[in-house]
Amino acid sequence: MRALLVTSVGVTCAAALTLPLATPAASAPAPHSASALPPSTSPASPGAGPPSAQAEATTREALAPDTPDTPETAESKPRKAESAAEPAGSTQSLPLAPLDAPSDRVAGAAAAQGLPQRDARPFSLVGVVWDDAEAELHGTVQVRTRATGTTRWSDWQDVETHNAEHAADLGSAEREGRTVRGATAPLWVGDSDGVEVRVRPEARDSQDRAATPVPLPEGMRLELVDPGEGPGEGPGEDPGEASAPEPARGAPAGRAAVVPAGFADTPPTAAALPEVLTAEIAAASAVNAELAELGATVIPALTQAETLESVELAPGAKPYIGPRPGIVTRKGWGADEKLREKNFAYTKTVKAAFVHHSATGNNYTCKQAPSVLRSIYRYHVKSSGWRDFGYNFAVDKCGNIYEGRAGGVTKAVLGAHTLGFNTNTMGIAVLGSYASTNPPAAAVTAVSKLTAWKLGLFGRNPKGKITLVSGGSNKYKAGVKVKMNVISGHRDGFATECPGARLYKKLGKARTSSAKLQGR
Repeated sequence: MRALLVTSVGVTCAAALTLPLATPAASAPAPHSASALPPSTSPASPGAGPPSAQAEATTREALAPDTPDTPETAESKPRKAESAAEPAGSTQSLPLAPLDAPSDRVAGAAAAQGLPQRDARPFSLVGVVWDDAEAELHGTVQVRTRATGTTRWSDWQDVETHNAEHAADLGSAEREGRTVRGATAPLWVGDSDGVEVRVRPEARDSQDRAATPVPLPEGMRLELVDPGEGPGEGPGEDPGEASAPEPARGAPAGRAAVVPAGFADTPPTAAALPEVLTAEIAAASAVNAELAELGATVIPALTQAETLESVELAPGAKPYIGPRPGIVTRKGWGADEKLREKNFAYTKTVKAAFVHHSATGNNYTCKQAPSVLRSIYRYHVKSSGWRDFGYNFAVDKCGNIYEGRAGGVTKAVLGAHTLGFNTNTMGIAVLGSYASTNPPAAAVTAVSKLTAWKLGLFGRNPKGKITLVSGGSNKYKAGVKVKMNVISGHRDGFATECPGARLYKKLGKARTSSAKLQGR
């Protein structure tokens, strides 16, 4: 992979397994070089397989659609020995079947597939996957769900079928070295225990009666994802709306650590309980050690003056770096670090930011955002076969900013967000669907704050242009040099609706605000 650097801190942090750590109060970060590469590198491939040694057959055994009481798969069973910091979650994988009897089908038409109404173990997010990652689903996917413990069924909801553009680049180690699947976008449906799905193939060309109908992809399965419990959450909790648009800044040393705004109802004593960090959690946290203490749930916000003090600048250099926003860490939103690929993958620099929407729908509260993230993360890794969460950062409707793919928020972490343009860029997903819904002002402001800081670390002007080399997409062939905005929408690199027309229209404002925060 072009400009790919890989490092792992698992050995460095293994000792953390035996160290009981109180959730720390945030402290002032150590000096950090904005342009420095990760402290240790290795040419090892990032796509060597997940920590479970590709135990796909045992962890994702299909459940027959007509046997709702089939025993749980190994992955779905509660992992009783795990720390509460690592929510078990589950993924139910249900094979789709033809919906029409052969005698009912129109001659020459491809058969619709799906599942009739059925019970399921609790889940909150759905999606459809299929065997061949290169195959496209030409048709529509719709689902209905039943709220847990009720008889209420939702209306039919559309699932975004074009998700391949959010993926690792073709020919990359991450794409070729793993069992990657085709997948729809995931859809957040809330706490549910019943489901019905229908997948209808695209109608053949009415002007060409001899045209061969496009078949649906082979091996389609419905994925039902339970995010598990996160920090401060409990069974049956019905979280409400967050009251603050951004995570609070860190508490002074010696006091209990602050929690994200989305977790405002967390009991204050929970943050002070001793905790043992697993090697995986410690590794994901250690790459941010210059910003917050090991095991922190939040990287605290800094003023611009504090931000400039925290980075090393070349003599005489004029800094254009926005104030660091508060960022909820992976531990803060409850990422199960055992799911992802062990090593971290990096590129050389960050030249641009691509803004996305998650296409998961807008029916979530801000306190549910960590659950949405855990669900997307599990869907990306367990269902789609990716190495980790695809985006580098996420932003919810209240403006909370979250660390996405593991590897360090100040570093040039390789993502899987913009097919053809993952190298030397970062991806920001605004949770929700914004094709016909305006994004909240708090979310757009958060994008401005995040880009002003992160792009500033790499000397980028948010209002400027940059030249990127395509790795191959449906818009630009591999090797083509493309001049783009430093803050671009996903559709600028790929022919897609993402990030939604309404969010895309706000990017001009985000660029101006981001540059202003940098002092330009």
